[in-house]
Amino acid sequence: MIAALIALAAAAPAAPSPALAARVAQILRETPLIDGHNDWPEALRENEGEARWSLDLRDLGARPARYETDLARLRRGRVGGQFWSVWVSPDLPGKEQVEQTLEQIDLVKAIVRRYPDTFALARTAADVRRAHRAGRIAALIGVEGGGQIDGNLSVLRSYAALGAGYLTLTHSRTIAWADSATDDPRHDGLTAFGRDVVRECNRLNVLVDLSHVSEKVMRDALAVTRAPVIFSHSSARALDDHPRNVSDDVLRLVARNGGVVMVNFATPYISDAMRRWSADSAAEKTRLNAPPYNGIAIGQPDKAASLYAAWLAAHPAPRVTLGEVADHIDHIARVAGVDHVGIGSDFDGVGGQLPEGLGDVSTYPALLAELLRRGWRDADVAKLAGGNVLRVMEAAERVAAASAPGATGADQRGVER
Repeated sequence: MIAALIALAAAAPAAPSPALAARVAQILRETPLIDGHNDWPEALRENEGEARWSLDLRDLGARPARYETDLARLRRGRVGGQFWSVWVSPDLPGKEQVEQTLEQIDLVKAIVRRYPDTFALARTAADVRRAHRAGRIAALIGVEGGGQIDGNLSVLRSYAALGAGYLTLTHSRTIAWADSATDDPRHDGLTAFGRDVVRECNRLNVLVDLSHVSEKVMRDALAVTRAPVIFSHSSARALDDHPRNVSDDVLRLVARNGGVVMVNFATPYISDAMRRWSADSAAEKTRLNAPPYNGIAIGQPDKAASLYAAWLAAHPAPRVTLGEVADHIDHIARVAGVDHVGIGSDFDGVGGQLPEGLGDVSTYPALLAELLRRGWRDADVAKLAGGNVLRVMEAAERVAAASAPGATGADQRGVER
């Protein structure tokens, strides 16, 4: 018992001291904390109201029971800028993905209009800094899936005109022009049209987001892009061998590109033990419901639930803590450099699979304090918090400004649909 208590104490970082808390507060007064990925608008849209367009936005101030995000906790977390993910299911037909993406963008803008004292729309680094000086949270928009442009560069241009700041090249499915990290590859990376998408993103000042893509797509995009890339919510593969994470070889390429990897908090992307446990858990559910003749409880949901509960009791999920997220940040900083790491929580997008100590948007200061406790300099914590992504945004803005006016020469529609 004593050994278990010692291990527990070692795994969970202590509450920040007043001195560390004061240093974090000073850092975040000077530098906006910018999270690369939060799914709250999509969660609201999915959960609230019968009609997607009738969402009641009158009470988003404090709703801790259902969501990991609300206005009160954003303020407690000292958030200065947030890329709101406008995600739709990659399984939908292309036209429906476009329609729902437009609805999602409209919802983000509606939230900003409803709470103008809290939020300010932002498209550029200067916009983010202006909002931070005014005491508001910069609201940025990220389109989380290349399928959402439906193979059409005109749709990409329309999203950019509506304020989209990044495009994630795939989500969980391989699409007509790019391979996903979590699906079978079909193209050995990016197709010719996929490379045109990267170039058009550069021209439009839309950040190329390489979370969710295969490693070959990462490498292809890094070879094509003239602007720094982002990984809006990915972690280090050396610590957790999940295909959604970033290998050391790619981290070194990101450093040469000038990009930033924004660390995801989702426990399967942080803990290799949790990744393996999650796979075992899913396999057990499948085993219990497998088709005849090897199914133990097929067609008997109560029996399946009882047997699965017994399996969980015998195979409890491993603990995952804030300290393990800090380990990923440390690793990326060592391999790529402290100029190339950021924060991309994935709050309200991971079904509550979050580390102890990082359960909602109020908890960022505790993570920054843990890094200070480990010996990080205040200036480097400021880079992690928001300085690095602001630098990337400014570099992308310069690339877009230097681009020749007019189209890139690519067809408006992709031939590989």
